[in-house]
Amino acid sequence: MPINSVNTNGSAMIALQSLNATNSMLQSVQKQVSTGYRVADAVDDGAAYAIAQGIRSTVGALTSANQQLGGSQGLLATTMSGLNKISNTMTSMRNVLVKLSDSSVTGADRTNYTAQYTSMLSNVKTFVQDANYDGKTLIGNMAGSNGNFGRIAVARNESGSTYGIATFGGSAMFGSIGFGATTLAGASTVAALITAGGTFINQFNAVSTALNAIGSETNYVNNQVSYNSDKIDALKTGIGSLVDADLAKEAAQLQSLQIRQQLGTQSLSIANQAPAALLSLFK
Repeated sequence: MPINSVNTNGSAMIALQSLNATNSMLQSVQKQVSTGYRVADAVDDGAAYAIAQGIRSTVGALTSANQQLGGSQGLLATTMSGLNKISNTMTSMRNVLVKLSDSSVTGADRTNYTAQYTSMLSNVKTFVQDANYDGKTLIGNMAGSNGNFGRIAVARNESGSTYGIATFGGSAMFGSIGFGATTLAGASTVAALITAGGTFINQFNAVSTALNAIGSETNYVNNQVSYNSDKIDALKTGIGSLVDADLAKEAAQLQSLQIRQQLGTQSLSIANQAPAALLSLFK
């Protein structure tokens, strides 16, 4: 190719190639600055993007699991409240039964203590019936209960593994301590109810066992929620290391490339003017 030619401008070709390369790099940097990602899509880095998408999916699944566990926390807290009320009321009922076990308590006194016991028994029934959360209950398995009774299996992690939360039969407990006036009329009969192994004491101990179980389940769920949250944070940190852009570095690179773009444009302009200089040879 002749050095002086109007058909082929080698200098302009070189300048254009350099400018195109600069523009391509500038577009890449601008994309990183505008999105905040080094890998915004599969075009940037297919392998890294695929890994990031998988981790994002895990984060989403863990978030869903924590939402489900959050509902279980509400149910467990409601159940704990109900069982505490039942336990406290049964403590007062036991005090009344102790008094009724005394054969010297007769007449109006015995009638009044029996009425106290019956009134507190009604409270226990209310606590069982109302221990519901979002239409579910772990203890309210009796007529008039507001929620659906049953054991639940709640998703606890991104794999859909479940944790079972047990139930307590409030109906059976209530039926066992629903002593009528006839039963409460005899001091010796009442005394048998509150001895070790007696019907009332057995049910009181059953409530205590249920409280312990609900407490353990609450701790498990709380710990799982905390663990899932920590895992989500760790996964997000990993995604950031994989696909986030170093904005300080890219900002410096952006300025450098903008200057290169301006210089490249000027170089191309100068190169395009070179053939025009040949006109002076024909004057």
